[in-house]
Amino acid sequence: MQKTKEETQMIIAIDGPAASGKGTMARKLAQHLGVPHLDTGLTFRAVAHALLEAGLPLDDENVAEEVARKLDLGTLDRDVLSAHAIGEAASKVAVMPRVRTALLEAQRGFANQPGGAVLDGRDIGTVVCPDAPVKLFVTASPEVRARRRTDEIVSRGGTADYEQVLADVKKRDERDSTRAVAPLLPAEDAHLLDTSKLDIESAFQQAVGIVEAVKAR
Repeated sequence: MQKTKEETQMIIAIDGPAASGKGTMARKLAQHLGVPHLDTGLTFRAVAHALLEAGLPLDDENVAEEVARKLDLGTLDRDVLSAHAIGEAASKVAVMPRVRTALLEAQRGFANQPGGAVLDGRDIGTVVCPDAPVKLFVTASPEVRARRRTDEIVSRGGTADYEQVLADVKKRDERDSTRAVAPLLPAEDAHLLDTSKLDIESAFQQAVGIVEAVKAR
């Protein structure tokens, strides 16, 4: 009997706040399942990076939309796009409606490739892939996430003040969860995974269990 699209395509939508561990989990799940992975946050950074590299203005929505529609989502370089300056620039293009529309279409196209994919971000299960068979909402307490972010910065040779990082985490949570467009909220049918007291391997094993249970059904 020929398999249906739903049986052959496993789209996994992973949402959650900053430093919750969703990115690491998404990459591990994609590798485990042998499917592509997309960090949707990098798509906005990629638009900003392309504009900066070409010396183009960051406030021209027509130009930014054109760049967004030409992005190759399979070639995003996390190391390059993680730069602070690119993040600042990305915040300017991310509010442009036509850029968001162009990237939404591209993200959905990435998700719907043969075999499926793992996507992580803040509105995957609610906006980008509302019909994904597996939805995870990965979270952790602000204090735990701030400690993780602080340790990450220090491990890379930087300096960070925990209290300031914690304040930034709480401010971003408030901004992301109350924004008018695609706020950070778990989908109604998302599996909640709190990693506050879990290491990445334990959290990953729980996620694999959820995916396998859905596949078995």
